[in-house]
Amino acid sequence: MEARRPGENPMQTARAEAHETVDKEKRCRQILEVMTEPMTAKEVAIELFVHGYVPTADRNYSAPRLTEMTRDGRVQPIGRKKCTYTGKTVTIYARRG
Repeated sequence: MEARRPGENPMQTARAEAHETVDKEKRCRQILEVMTEPMTAKEVAIELFVHGYVPTADRNYSAPRLTEMTRDGRVQPIGRKKCTYTGKTVTIYARRG
C-alpha cells in the first residue's frame, strides 16, 4: 500500500490512472458498432457485454463515451424512456448520419 501524501486525494489519483488506461476511441467504435437502433446507455452496455467487449453489463462502460460522442456529434439524444432494468427515466441515444 502506498502512503498518502498530505493534500493528496487517493481516490482522484486512482480515478485518473484508470481513466488513462481506457482506449476511448476503441470504445467509441465498439459503441457505434453495437448501436444498430436507438438505445439507452444500459442497453448499449449490455450489447457491449454480449459482444465480449466489456467484462460486465455495467452502464459505466458506455455512459461516459456516449456523453463524449454527444458532444462531438457522433450520437444524439432523441428522447427519454423508463429503463426496463432500473425503472428510472433515462435518455435514448441514436447514431447521427
